[in-house]
Amino acid sequence: MEHLIGQPQSTAQNGAMAHQAAGPVITDGSQATFMQDVIEASRSVPVLVDFWAEWCGPCKQLAPMLEKVVTAARGKVRLVKIDIEANRALAGQLAQIGLPIQSIPLVAAFWKGQILDLFQGALPESEIKKFVENILKSSGGGILPATEQLREADVALETKMPARAAELYSSVIGEEPENPRAWAGLIRAMLALDDEDAAVAALADVPAKITDSPEVAGARAALDLKKEGRKAAEEMESIRARLAANPEDFEARCELATALNAAGKREEAANELLHIIKTDRNWKEGAAKQQLLRFFEAWGNDEPATAIARRRLSSMLFS
Repeated sequence: MEHLIGQPQSTAQNGAMAHQAAGPVITDGSQATFMQDVIEASRSVPVLVDFWAEWCGPCKQLAPMLEKVVTAARGKVRLVKIDIEANRALAGQLAQIGLPIQSIPLVAAFWKGQILDLFQGALPESEIKKFVENILKSSGGGILPATEQLREADVALETKMPARAAELYSSVIGEEPENPRAWAGLIRAMLALDDEDAAVAALADVPAKITDSPEVAGARAALDLKKEGRKAAEEMESIRARLAANPEDFEARCELATALNAAGKREEAANELLHIIKTDRNWKEGAAKQQLLRFFEAWGNDEPATAIARRRLSSMLFS
């Protein structure tokens, strides 16, 4: 088998490979088709081989998740399913080159005729996706289409194109309904479009399995702060008048911070809360600090304003 895996291609084999490239991305394989479906096909695209058996419960758990990830890859990887009971001779040959066929489910990734990586057991979908992404990276195949769309959507949102971002996030959700980053992005895009109703509707549609994910929690915090900020903005004149009369009116200063955050003035909003914390960190049982932490959650760890304010907060609390 090692010799077969490493043998050079003939003209006929190149033709077979080209034909395979146009075929389905998920197939049932056998000893008779292994060379063409796996070894030759892997010279142009990574091929995952799922070794399974009818009696294997975990194999049946893994199969639909594996097929879902491969389908979403849109041809960047292939999947060949091998029943080891129906192909015992092939399983024996592969065991001789070191594949732990005796322990299934087993998924081996072939690239350029060689085994590039493998995993055993019924991994969760998120781990299968990471495995495929690593295979694509190692083989120069780029990234998964959904990951590419997410990156494009993030850029669109950051560059003030929320409608385009919402379209891309929705597209990802169509393929990966439990992608927390896509749902969070969609909610934030709706907020950027000043469509709170749509943001609320999107949040309500988030699958229960991911409602407590950090991404969705951050988007929820951003939505809540948007609502609070809108109310505070309507009372801005009154808030500033209260502060002019009493600069240590912390309630007014906290409301001002919320309004500034809603207006996108994050550093100014953080400064108002940091002023309260510096003056009286225990005001209302640490209310200013709690509000600032809500800001951090809504802004995200990659936001420069988060990093700046967090450093200042740490300096105050631990000095």
